[in-house]
Amino acid sequence: MQKQLLGGLTALALAINVANAQEAKSIKMGTVAGPETEVMQVAARIAKDEYNLDVEIIEFTDYVTPNAALADGSLDANAYQHAPYLETMNSDRGYDLVAAGYTFVYPIGAYSEKYESLDELPNGAQIALPNDPTNEGRSLILMHNEGLITLNDPENLEATPIDIAENPRDFRFREIEAAQLPRILPDVDMAFINNTFAQPAGLNLDDALVREGAESPYVNLIAVRSGDEEREEIQQLVDAYQRDEVIEKAEELFQGGAVPGWTE
Repeated sequence: MQKQLLGGLTALALAINVANAQEAKSIKMGTVAGPETEVMQVAARIAKDEYNLDVEIIEFTDYVTPNAALADGSLDANAYQHAPYLETMNSDRGYDLVAAGYTFVYPIGAYSEKYESLDELPNGAQIALPNDPTNEGRSLILMHNEGLITLNDPENLEATPIDIAENPRDFRFREIEAAQLPRILPDVDMAFINNTFAQPAGLNLDDALVREGAESPYVNLIAVRSGDEEREEIQQLVDAYQRDEVIEKAEELFQGGAVPGWTE
């Protein structure tokens, strides 16, 4: 009888431990402050409702710190970057980060408060570029495709102004942290601004002098440390993110400037 009682208590304790483990299930997710965080909040609510997964969202204001925090274990995942940027960070900083799922394509565009078309740009115009890896090249490739400059290698995703072979209109380039580009827009003739920062600043992609199309290969992703991509909590978050409710929130916030990257 005593053995049966002990056995029953052990089974009860195990059941309580399992229940507590389920209740305690949580992950830390890094996002860039602004509308992308609001989109992630929708996914977090779905994850809580369907999987009892608590998603703690930690906001950042730059493109470098979220990967450093993920690599050192301060985060379980982040969602703010595309694959070319992640590959560059892995190579340059020795990280071992991988994609666990996809989010949206946020097209980059060139904006101006002084001119309404590329043809109006004067010789010697000052062009502001994001100074982070790949997004700078992304901007220069757009300029190359528009015939404004000629790059030595138009497929080089890490191109910088030193890789310009021909600059017939003598454009001058300023390399600026991406988050600061909307603020300096009045001080330059044109600035390439990722929609992550353009939309909160009141800039509409429809007003861009040039922009990427929906076919852009720069789909953003949910990044994790290598080996965590199959972790249950991560897969639950990815599933919660790739929902119609999340698409609807992104459409509300970005007004056509966010294209789902997990659908055909």
